[in-house]
Amino acid sequence: MDAVRLRFADQDRDDRPLSIGVHGIGRRAPGVVDLVEGESAVRLCVDRRGMWLNVDDDAAGVHVNGREVRRMAMLRVGDAIYVDGAELRLVSSHPVRVPRGLDADPVADDAPNLRVVLRGVGGRFHGRCFTLEQPRLVGRHPEADIRIDDPSFADRHARLELVGEQVVLRDLGSAEGSLVNGEAVRDAVLESGDQVVFDGQHRFVVEAPRRKPRGPEADAPADVPLSRQAPVATRGRDQVSRLPWLLLAAAGIAALLAALLLFGSG
Repeated sequence: MDAVRLRFADQDRDDRPLSIGVHGIGRRAPGVVDLVEGESAVRLCVDRRGMWLNVDDDAAGVHVNGREVRRMAMLRVGDAIYVDGAELRLVSSHPVRVPRGLDADPVADDAPNLRVVLRGVGGRFHGRCFTLEQPRLVGRHPEADIRIDDPSFADRHARLELVGEQVVLRDLGSAEGSLVNGEAVRDAVLESGDQVVFDGQHRFVVEAPRRKPRGPEADAPADVPLSRQAPVATRGRDQVSRLPWLLLAAAGIAALLAALLLFGSG
């Protein structure tokens, strides 16, 4: 999996890189929550499949994205973890891409129909999906597609749109910007799986189907390289060429059995 860092959102400290393994989270000193060695009631686990949080029964006040965690919670980049009143944020080691010189030419007619959606995973829009077949306005304005009715939120906070085949987030002059994979941004090019947060609690994940490869690769089994796939005609010739050897072997075995019967009876 991609390298992930743990950021201490409310403290002026460097990010902690998270390698594969189990990382304890606890108080290193009064008022200081950090990664700790040894036994811990809160553990952040990382392996090649993903990330999750394990919490012991006696650990209270642990939340992920505002939801209390009893025993375990699956995690993704951009999630906010709260332990003992401290906010920790999972951020990617890869910088968020900024849109520069994107061409808005229409997608070719023979290109696959990529149905890109924003799926709500937290806040008021949890469980709802918004397609990007048309630009989506985020803000407090009554006509906003994703309306966040907070007095401090901008009427026109941001716009999400498809530019060619790229998903682009454009800031419209908001005061605080948005969060993409835990990073504060204004404008960004989004990838499938990216998490976008508005107003600190309204969370969305970008979802899009994968492209199907074109050409001969599309018909080949995914787990067998093309170089190892013999054409049908070649495989047929190989089977025909092996037939005489099989007949000779069968004749030799028959002759050996006849000899054994003949000499054995005498």
